[in-house]
Amino acid sequence: MKTAILGPAQRAEALARMAERELDILVVGGGVVGAGTALDAATRGLSTGLVEARDWASGTSSRSSKLIHGGLRYLEMLDFALVREALKERGLLLERLAPHLVKPVPFLYPLQGKGWERWYAGSGVALYDAMSVSSGHGRGLPVHRHLSQKRALRVAPCLKRDALVGALQYYDAQMDDARYVATMVRTAAAYGAQVANRARVVGFLREGERVVGVRVEDVEGGGDYEIRAQQIVNATGVWTDDTQALIGERGQFHVRASKGIHLVVPKDRIHSTTGLILRTEKSVLFVIPWGRHWIVGTTDTGWDLDKAHPAASSADIDYLLEHVNEVLATPLTRDDVEGVYAGLRPLLAGESDATSKLSREHTVAHPVPGLVVVAGGKYTTYRVMAKDAVDEAVHGLDQRVADCVTEDVPLVGAEGYKALWNARARIAARTGLHVARIEHLLNRYGSLTEELLELVVADPSLGEPLAHADDYLRAEAVYACTHEGARHLDDVLTRRTRISIETFDRGTRSAREVAELIAPALGWDDDQVEKEIAHYRKRVEAERESQRQPDDLTADAARLGAPDIVPL
Repeated sequence: MKTAILGPAQRAEALARMAERELDILVVGGGVVGAGTALDAATRGLSTGLVEARDWASGTSSRSSKLIHGGLRYLEMLDFALVREALKERGLLLERLAPHLVKPVPFLYPLQGKGWERWYAGSGVALYDAMSVSSGHGRGLPVHRHLSQKRALRVAPCLKRDALVGALQYYDAQMDDARYVATMVRTAAAYGAQVANRARVVGFLREGERVVGVRVEDVEGGGDYEIRAQQIVNATGVWTDDTQALIGERGQFHVRASKGIHLVVPKDRIHSTTGLILRTEKSVLFVIPWGRHWIVGTTDTGWDLDKAHPAASSADIDYLLEHVNEVLATPLTRDDVEGVYAGLRPLLAGESDATSKLSREHTVAHPVPGLVVVAGGKYTTYRVMAKDAVDEAVHGLDQRVADCVTEDVPLVGAEGYKALWNARARIAARTGLHVARIEHLLNRYGSLTEELLELVVADPSLGEPLAHADDYLRAEAVYACTHEGARHLDDVLTRRTRISIETFDRGTRSAREVAELIAPALGWDDDQVEKEIAHYRKRVEAERESQRQPDDLTADAARLGAPDIVPL
């Protein structure tokens, strides 16, 4: 299979091709579900298009807890079908579909009572492990274990001694959510899908009652396109209702947004060899290992303000710090927080007023001929959501269509990853890079690492780390634009890398170096470089200001003080 390249030329060509002739399926929305739907359709042999109004994964799909998990708490709700489905998908991702991107991660659950709590929680975790193994794809993870207080404090010395009487340790998995989506978009393109980000749907084309296409605005180059397709799939997450409104159809269900915020702190602020899972009165709190950092999250509150830029308020940050500090021997303070990010979960409304009780099931509907809507669900089960959406769309196609095959389609970079991992010392010796650098690249790009190394061979300066974000090589910034569809400085610092949440300066000190690196690939002149840097700094300042505000309304107003990037 030829690896697809998502550079500026390929984007322009994709838009032109989508407008040339009718597609079988056009997917609207470039998050994990939209990307998964495009991959599913393309691998069934259907002519497929995918358009996204902003950047790939720029909404919910880059702002999650970055976990691939079965949903242990859904066992308590007796939602066995959802947990079983998610555990099967977790195993597939770890073992077959994306072993370079999805990794096991241990969690410690402190026990605070005696007797009944160990039995109750232990039974749940044992059932979780059993369901994982019975799925046929869960044998790669260690099973849970019971720990005494002494052993628990040995693996997590950060905990207060009086915060637990013992603990359970179990395993789930994690990934870089934005990188996962970008990789899936490239995989869909490699199988023939035409894909274009920063291509906004501004209207639908209809013939009578039937939806036959969309009008797309090229946000970058200007101009409008009419793209026709036999079936349109609306996979726009929390924007589902807004997209439906463009054709005057609300659809058969309503999607509500629930805000979850996360804090990022340096690794040395929490002394532990394992992640933590803690109960709060409203939800579950995770402390998740993340390279040289920890992610602490999340909240679960209703949000009906700006969907593109959900804001974390001071109250949100205080809530997380207060609850995590209940168990930490050395409390975290505001000064420990490197990064903050807020995301919106798309929840199907109508079941409860409390967002934490709204459905995480997904729904697929065909509200009008030619239009399929898929919404709800969770990151881990995106492949099932995509399959169901394409299965529904196929009913409207005048042809026989193959069944879903994505269970057996690894993402680009997966094939050959394990062999390259075994050869990482030789690769390091050949390239002159430290073996830790090679491991970093392999766990972000898999076998596509060779493409980055080719950039370094052509320009050895790209093998140097970024001056103010030395986890990343300069080559990674360039590769983001030449191969991964990044169009702006914000795309590179926020999603292709995670510099915006992994440095105390939120990426502002890296902005100029990165902008000047990527300018040739994107055809920027000096004026555009300065615009990109100024915009990024304004965005960071607006986010910082929003995080000083007491509530959602004032935080939202502060965040909207920074306008979106001005295209070329």
